[in-house]
Amino acid sequence: MHGPTPPGPRPTRRALLRGAAGGGLALTGLAAAAPGANATARAPGAPGARAIGAKVRDLTGPAQTGRFGAPWTDLGIPARCPDGSMLLVCGDTFDGGGVGGPDWRSPVGLRSSNADPAALTVDGCVGGGRAVGLVPEGHEGGTTAIPSDVFTVGSTMYMHLMRGVIYRTHHSDFWRSDDNGETWQYLCQWPGDQYGGQFQQKTYAVADDGYCYVLSTVFNRDITSGLLLHRVRQDALGNPAAYEPWGYAGGAWAWGNPPTTVTAARRWGEICFRAMDGGYALSWLNMAPLDLRAQFFPLPTSHLFTTPEQTTIIPTVPGRESGNAVASPYGGFIVPGSTVGDLHLAVSQWYDAQNYRVMQYRVSGLSR
Repeated sequence: MHGPTPPGPRPTRRALLRGAAGGGLALTGLAAAAPGANATARAPGAPGARAIGAKVRDLTGPAQTGRFGAPWTDLGIPARCPDGSMLLVCGDTFDGGGVGGPDWRSPVGLRSSNADPAALTVDGCVGGGRAVGLVPEGHEGGTTAIPSDVFTVGSTMYMHLMRGVIYRTHHSDFWRSDDNGETWQYLCQWPGDQYGGQFQQKTYAVADDGYCYVLSTVFNRDITSGLLLHRVRQDALGNPAAYEPWGYAGGAWAWGNPPTTVTAARRWGEICFRAMDGGYALSWLNMAPLDLRAQFFPLPTSHLFTTPEQTTIIPTVPGRESGNAVASPYGGFIVPGSTVGDLHLAVSQWYDAQNYRVMQYRVSGLSR
């Protein structure tokens, strides 16, 4: 639960959560701009291209997921399970009357038995009738377990978590499931200070060449970070020593060089990297200016410094949402089954104790 702060006075996230864990979990973010209700986003570097977006549905909320004990949750990283269903892995989750309510869990898994992006509806959860925490996390001292990615390779699902007080990542850890996300087994972890913190938040693109390609950043929206690229064989995902960096040294880019940022450093929010539509897609929350963006490119090692950054979701204020203008947006995880021309995103929102949810947006008009 870590959306950008909306304009105007409001309780702090720390105050909302103090009753849940004695404090220690704090929000950092930017105030949203207030574009017109019918604003659309122009794609930088693609003259004349316009991204047109519309809300498809709320995926979570009291009406959608309250019956699973998860009326208040965020992120909802979508992964197609080996059995063909869709698992939405969510972050900080509460029951009761709003954010900071009872039964704080993170992460949890919500299910849609239909994985078609046009028909996503939460109709189940990990835990049977009530969503349970997927891994042990007691939230002592305000710690939590924030998912940064969930993905499937063959019959196995993988989940990457950032552990510690939010934005003070002590370490990240990695888990696997061989039963469609019902139970998870610990694999490995990485220290929070590896590569100056730029290996905290990871996202994985599953390629058809036997590798996963991994992009990573610092998990702290107040800190400027590079974007690092690694590759790891799909049969060695749980071995930290098998992650091979991509970097620039001696006048050339090569695997095995010390990792070098593959695009301009900036303040990053959530990131999502996918093999998609015959190439690769990167979606992320951009912090300055605040919006959600995407890039599409042919290879994991493509030159992202010059690849157009296309805006998918723009910020607005509550009551003025329309098209692809969203109050306090974050997340932006690519829904499996998306294409460049028909991009579906899981977009989170949080601006008060009762407006904290995952929504599905559909964006068209983007270009490769």
